[in-house]
Amino acid sequence: MDLSPSAHVDTFARDHLPPAELWPTMVHTLPELRYPSRLNCAEELLDRTVERFGPDRPCLIGQDESWTYGELLRRANQVARVLTEDLGVVPGNRVLLRGPNNPWLVACWLGVIKAGAVAVAVLPVLRAGELAEIATKARVSHALCDSRFADDLVKADVDGLRILGYGGKDGDDLIARCAGKPADFAAVPTAADDVCMIAFTSGTTGKPKGCLHFHRDVLAIADTFAARVLRPRPDDVFAGSPPLSFTFGLGGLVVFPLRAGASSVLLERGSPQLLLAALAEHRVSVLFTAPTAYRAMLAEPGGPEAPALRRCVSAGEHLNARTWEAWREATGVEIIDGIGSTEMLHIFISSADADIRPGSTGRVVPGYEARVVDDAGDPVPDGRPGLLAVRGPTGCRYLADDRQREYVRGGWNFTGDVYIRDADGYYWYQSRADDLIISAGYNIAAVEVEEALLRSPVVAEAAVIGVPDAERGQVVKAFVVLRDGVPATDATAASLQEFVKAEIAPYKYPRAVAFLDALPYTPTGKLQRFKLRDHPG
Repeated sequence: MDLSPSAHVDTFARDHLPPAELWPTMVHTLPELRYPSRLNCAEELLDRTVERFGPDRPCLIGQDESWTYGELLRRANQVARVLTEDLGVVPGNRVLLRGPNNPWLVACWLGVIKAGAVAVAVLPVLRAGELAEIATKARVSHALCDSRFADDLVKADVDGLRILGYGGKDGDDLIARCAGKPADFAAVPTAADDVCMIAFTSGTTGKPKGCLHFHRDVLAIADTFAARVLRPRPDDVFAGSPPLSFTFGLGGLVVFPLRAGASSVLLERGSPQLLLAALAEHRVSVLFTAPTAYRAMLAEPGGPEAPALRRCVSAGEHLNARTWEAWREATGVEIIDGIGSTEMLHIFISSADADIRPGSTGRVVPGYEARVVDDAGDPVPDGRPGLLAVRGPTGCRYLADDRQREYVRGGWNFTGDVYIRDADGYYWYQSRADDLIISAGYNIAAVEVEEALLRSPVVAEAAVIGVPDAERGQVVKAFVVLRDGVPATDATAASLQEFVKAEIAPYKYPRAVAFLDALPYTPTGKLQRFKLRDHPG
């Protein structure tokens, strides 16, 4: 893979890309994906949008303050000046960003990239040991941290890490320094294939991986999924629950609205209750969240009130048809389901409007290619389950991680999901590859059993795994969160087993049922099945 001459002075990121033979095949078939060789994505997202729409357009709506596009541009430029003039940041340095969703975190992300540095945004809930691991692996030199979340970063005790807080009472913090800086900054003319961000996976397997993404990748997700499926408008108001350190949130709450000239509501805590309040208060028109949150909002007294809502996007977990139908009945809006990954940066299979088939993830997003294959990588016939393989303008490039060989095979990204493609090109989720349960010679998809359980009126949430069994190899075990007032008894477990037998083939029923108060999710809304496997119940 031939890369453009880099603008990075600190060449760590490019030096630690995987070997070229381990890269996925990159596909740039759409004309709009043929970007110039010199490109700074922050400049494209912010400066060019201000040029198109003017500086006075509403941009970011935060808990304590709201900014226009002109105000965001000024602050992002000032952040870039503080980094380069006060902290000595040079192009290619890695800058860790830690804080909840708010306008200053967006200004920091844009400022880091305008300065030619590499943004490493992390979840604000991570603890010292986790932060130390990420900062060491990415060789982070500087950090911009919300002062309320500085303690764990200080405790991480990363050698040589220079931390500058923002939002506290320190008269010399980032915000104070920005106030003394000019409002202009000439963005570093980075290469389109210079690394601009390292996104760490959210840890559903317990082992986060750093994914290296280029400037052109950030624009590509806006010019494929957002432009071709979501189709945002300049008057849209975006909102959602995912943190900006999660690429689902970065795309849905920063990249897509900025590319379209729209505005974004940034919630520091994206609970279903706060999402519901934001929908009404700010007349949100585009919502990004996970299936769990859609179900939780439906369960709130009075349900969702969303007078301006026109687009809802779901990702992170499988969206079952029952949730889709219930949300449409309550709001009149059809949820756009999608599958993406941190490795691919955002969504690559999805459908909207008349193309939606409830229960299906959708069809391939224009600009991407996908197929369902067997273990050898050969395509399987439509209607037969297999491994999902995808390629497009974005792809997996792990930072110093042997798992690159597992994710990329023969030029394709293997997402670790089992899918069926039908004759019309729709993709139907079956399970994670490591969640496929083989019991007495039968293949059982965990999601099918989960959906059967969720059809029971006494079940609020359900997750299914396979557990070892001496006779059958594995048996199905269900973890169930019951609705209020339903007793967690052996009789309830037995009734659920009979219910599942009546809904799907009897051999698929859960031979063990455990009741939990809540299922374990990551802060980004993904189910942590590995924790269920370790559960004593």
